Amino acid sequence: MREHLHAEWTKLRTLAGTGRLLLTIVVLTVAVSVAASAVVSCASEDCGYDPAKISLFGVQVSQAAVAVLAVLTISGEYGTGMIRVTLTAMPHRTCVLAAKAILLAGLTLIAGSVAVPASALLARRILLDNGFAPEMLILTSGPMLRAAFGSVLYLALIALFSLGVATAVRDSATAIGVVLGLLYLFPALLLMIADEDWQRLVWQISPMNAGLAIQATTNLTSLPLSPWAGLAVPAAWAMTALLGGGLLLRVRDA
Repeated sequence: MREHLHAEWTKLRTLAGTGRLLLTIVVLTVAVSVAASAVVSCASEDCGYDPAKISLFGVQVSQAAVAVLAVLTISGEYGTGMIRVTLTAMPHRTCVLAAKAILLAGLTLIAGSVAVPASALLARRILLDNGFAPEMLILTSGPMLRAAFGSVLYLALIALFSLGVATAVRDSATAIGVVLGLLYLFPALLLMIADEDWQRLVWQISPMNAGLAIQATTNLTSLPLSPWAGLAVPAAWAMTALLGGGLLLRVRDA
């Protein structure tokens, strides 16, 4: 496995877009979170806004950059034909995919660990100026720490999910379209469905809606799933995608 990790790390760090995409993840997360915080004000302690979700709103946008990075991790090799060289040199295909997944998850966790705390710190200052009570914005409180830690994990799960999809479909554009469609289609469907039972079901199976429940710190009883149960939904999507992609990688030609 060490050889697989070394080879995949060499490819990943020399890939032209890796550094730019990691920087994009950080910049998008922080910039969008700051922008969201700047347009929200709270006149009372019970103003209806969840400060954690506002502070980390940028995750909803930066996950697209995470998906692109993950897709390019493997589909770029299919596009250039490099995948044949990879699988000839390292015929154990499951180990190849596992090495890519480990490194991709690691890089995403690092980028998220920079972006999420920075977003929370900058957003806190803005939200305090916009009327939010200091006790609502204690960054070391249990709910806020859970929201921040869970957001980093969420980004890593989106990366693994995207890697699995890209391994299955092999084409960059198609894989990105599938991943972004699944991430952003469910929230759009919720706006078009009138039946409450169907709304609840769609919310519960949506990787984005359910996964980002981990950011909720207020009105938890109104959520269709608890925060940690919600994060298990994108984890299930990621596991299914990786298992499916890994199976196809083993049984078909490069």
